[in-house]
Amino acid sequence: MRRLLMRIVAATLMLASTLALAGPSVTLYKSPTCDCCEKYVSYLRQNGFDVKAYDENDMNAIKYKYGVTHVASCHTAIINGYVVEGHVPVSAINKLLREKPAIVGISAPGMPLNSPGMGEMKKGTLTIYRIPKGDEKPSVFSVE
Repeated sequence: MRRLLMRIVAATLMLASTLALAGPSVTLYKSPTCDCCEKYVSYLRQNGFDVKAYDENDMNAIKYKYGVTHVASCHTAIINGYVVEGHVPVSAINKLLREKPAIVGISAPGMPLNSPGMGEMKKGTLTIYRIPKGDEKPSVFSVE
């Protein structure tokens, strides 16, 4: 009986440590034909995020649903209740999750060439914008 109890405790500790290492869950909507979106999914996974990617033929509907038409990019992700629009670096996502601001999310509008999944990242050259609630205009969240 004691041996069984020790095995259960050991298994529970192993499971808990595995779960603690898993990064945030990501639901990502992307066009089925976009190669850079696949690269971004790989980038997130390589950085510890648990990504579930869904091919979506009507990305405009996704943009409207999450209120990001004015800061749109090629894919839309939901992470811990925040919208992460486009090729946003992990450093900005981690800042968002750490600070928990009262905003809809963050965006790297368009498809900037110096962003993850879009070529070589150049530190200090990528502006990430806050997606505010309501009618406020987007403002700078960080420069990555």
